[in-house]
Amino acid sequence: MPRSTSGLSLWRPRLSTLKRYVSPIILVLGWQLACSAGLLSTRLVASPVQILTTGWALTQDGTLQSNLWVSLLRAGAGLTLACGVGIGLALLSGLSRVGEDIVDAPLQILRTLPALALVPLFILWFGIGETPKIALVALGSAFPIYLNLYKGIRSIDPKLLEMTRTLGLSRIATIREVILPGALPDLLVGLRFAVGLSWLMLVVAEQINADSGIGHMMMDAEDFLRTDIILVGLVIYGLLGLVSDQAVRVLEHRLLSWRPADRRGGAI
Repeated sequence: MPRSTSGLSLWRPRLSTLKRYVSPIILVLGWQLACSAGLLSTRLVASPVQILTTGWALTQDGTLQSNLWVSLLRAGAGLTLACGVGIGLALLSGLSRVGEDIVDAPLQILRTLPALALVPLFILWFGIGETPKIALVALGSAFPIYLNLYKGIRSIDPKLLEMTRTLGLSRIATIREVILPGALPDLLVGLRFAVGLSWLMLVVAEQINADSGIGHMMMDAEDFLRTDIILVGLVIYGLLGLVSDQAVRVLEHRLLSWRPADRRGGAI
C-alpha cells in the first residue's frame, strides 16, 4: 500500500503538467475538423495539417532556418542592448534623487510613444539596414527592465540600508551586497516582460525594408495570399516566445534558489 501511494504522488505532477496541454490540443483538433468539413476556408485560414506541411517544406529548402537565424540575431542584439541601457538607467534613477529627476520623466514620455510612429525617424537616423531594426527591438524591451529594476531598488527595506551604515559598508559595497541582490527578483520579472516584448517589436522591425527574417518571410507570403506561410511564421514567433520565457524562468529559479518558494519549486 505505501508503494502504490508513493507511485501516485510521483504521477500527480506529471498529470497536472499534461492537463495544461489538453485545451490547446482540443482547439487544434477542432480547427482541423472545421477546415476539413469546409466550415473554414483554407484559402483564408490554413489548416494545422497545411501549416505542418508548409513548415516542413520550408525547412527542407533551408528558407525557414536562414530567416530564423537572422531573426534570432536581431532579437538577441536588441535585447542585449535593452538590458544594458535599462539596467544602467534604473541604477542611475533608483540610486540617486538627482538621477531620478534627470532620467525618469523623459523615459516616461518616451514610453508612451507608439513604436510605429518612431519608424520613419529611425529610418532617417539609422538608414534601412540592421541598425533601425535592432534599435526598435531595444527601445521596446528596455522599458520593462528599467521600470521593474527601479521599483526593486526603491523597495529595499530601509532597515537593511540602516544596518549597512551601522556596519560601515561603503556605497559600492552596499549596492553590490544589499541593493542589487534585493532588487534581483524585480529585475528578472522585468526581463521576462522584455523578452516577450522583444519578439513583438521584432515583428514590427522586420517590416522595415527587410530582405530576410521571419517577418520578411511573412510579408512576402502576404503578397501571394499564402496564409499557410504566414501562420508558420506566427507559430515560430509563439514558440520562440515560449522557449525564451521558459529560459528566463529557469534562470530565475537558479538565481533565486535562496528563497523558500523557489526551493520548494512550486507555485502557490
